Amino acid sequence: MSVYDERREELEQQQFMMGAERGRLSVTLDLLTDALVLVGQHGVYCQSARQPGKPAMDIQMISKCLTDAKELVADVMGELKRKSAETRGNSEHSR
Repeated sequence: MSVYDERREELEQQQFMMGAERGRLSVTLDLLTDALVLVGQHGVYCQSARQPGKPAMDIQMISKCLTDAKELVADVMGELKRKSAETRGNSEHSR
């Protein structure tokens, strides 16, 4: 089943509030956050043999990748918001 089918209501709500692109990115951030939570829970049980008290190295790497992806998506959302605000500002000044 497609993410568009599985997350239809959430996508519709976010796209209505934020626009199509930012709405989909918002849902993407939610999915990445959910994945980070699951990886974090898994990391509690999969401890590193070399670094006691820390998750296994693969769990650390997955967590880092997900965190980096969230940062990139959040940055794109911010950029889209800034461009939208600039466009609104420019159209108001031209009146």
